[in-house]
Amino acid sequence: MKTSMIALAAALTLAACGNANSTKAQDGVFAEPTDRQTPTDASTMKQSFAPVVREAAPAVVNISARSIQRVQADSFFQFFGGGMPRERVAESAGSGVIVRSDGVVVTNNHVIQGAQQIRVVLNDRREFPAEVILADERSDIAVLRLQNVTEQLPVLAIDDREEQEVGDLVLAIGNPFGVGQTVTNGIISALNRTETGISDSGSFIQTDAAINPGNSGGPLVDMDGDVIGINTAIFSRSGSSAGVGFAVPASMVKRVVDSALGGATSVVRPWLGVRGDTVSSDIARSLGMTRPQGLIVTELYDGGPGARAGLREGDVITAIDGAEVHDQAGLNFRVGTKSPNETVAVSVLRDGRTQTINARVQPLPGEAQRGPSISIGQGPLMGLRVAPVSPAEADALASDPFAAIPVVTGVSGRAANWGLREGDLIVGINNRPASVGLLRGLNGRAQLTIQRDGRQLRGVVG
Repeated sequence: MKTSMIALAAALTLAACGNANSTKAQDGVFAEPTDRQTPTDASTMKQSFAPVVREAAPAVVNISARSIQRVQADSFFQFFGGGMPRERVAESAGSGVIVRSDGVVVTNNHVIQGAQQIRVVLNDRREFPAEVILADERSDIAVLRLQNVTEQLPVLAIDDREEQEVGDLVLAIGNPFGVGQTVTNGIISALNRTETGISDSGSFIQTDAAINPGNSGGPLVDMDGDVIGINTAIFSRSGSSAGVGFAVPASMVKRVVDSALGGATSVVRPWLGVRGDTVSSDIARSLGMTRPQGLIVTELYDGGPGARAGLREGDVITAIDGAEVHDQAGLNFRVGTKSPNETVAVSVLRDGRTQTINARVQPLPGEAQRGPSISIGQGPLMGLRVAPVSPAEADALASDPFAAIPVVTGVSGRAANWGLREGDLIVGINNRPASVGLLRGLNGRAQLTIQRDGRQLRGVVG
């Protein structure tokens, strides 16, 4: 992970944080998760973790990523000055875990993001250059392939069976502060954490095992020596471990790994085409529910998987394939771990009765589903042409797929004075979420926030 931690929300900091098949691939071998075993008595719990560490540690690696960044002021709006570009060297360090014996490694995306050179150091001090097979910013998971591997390497199995329970013992293995491979132990403090500010589609494992800068990308290991998560963030006011760490669950890790090894250049996340609100105590009482549970459907995407399956506004979705959901992020996560066109069982409370609706989740509609271009005919942006982005484009921006964010499709007339370009995404207007309607109603000065080439830029027009 990057040496300087990135604060998220109220001091949430990036930190170190699949049921792997037993089939053999042509160019590598997956490890197979062992059968779940839990301590049977107090004496068993007091035994050393050494046997687990002995099996797991050889597959945990240190990762060094180096990039050369060009720094230059952008000339987005008139008042944005140019400036001579300059270069600076950026380095980040983190951890990772080998999941295939031919040198496939899993780590965090933020460890290797933007890197031109990646080196991986094994526990036995051997070093290998590595290339990125797939990097998924949404889940913060990246898959690397080591170069010049001539023998089978030690591996850890990805166990995505989700049999963990709060209170289970776990180990976090990584390279905190660059001091060398370190093992810390703790328990699973909570499961299915969604309101963390890390991701709108994440459902994290929370642990009190110490996780610090440099642990990013290292495995969270159960007592069978299997990977149940990738350590990715901590909640901290100081930048160091406060005993509240978060790991990306193995089900999402395996989804990214499978996509990478299947030749995909990105992770295709299916959706249900449903937007809803968390069921509050008041809503639960009004519906005659014994406790607040689930997500009440407030909107269905026209022609989306949920609508076609028969879901209705007002339905309360309580579970996907038997796994409880309580908010939009939890629903997004459960559906996002599925493969496109896979059928899921949606548990629904409707008219006081529980029923199961089978829905086939599908990829979000892509660029072809953009709305028609609209010309702005007045105000400071007269001559600008915009179109609402498709659900897939909005999702790629970690935005609401239902939100019709305007994308610039043409610039002429008065709008050309401000340096806007075709392809710019207008994400904010006067600190409010942007929409085509708001743009058409502008008359006078306004502050715009745009997304361009992965960066956010702000300026005033008018």
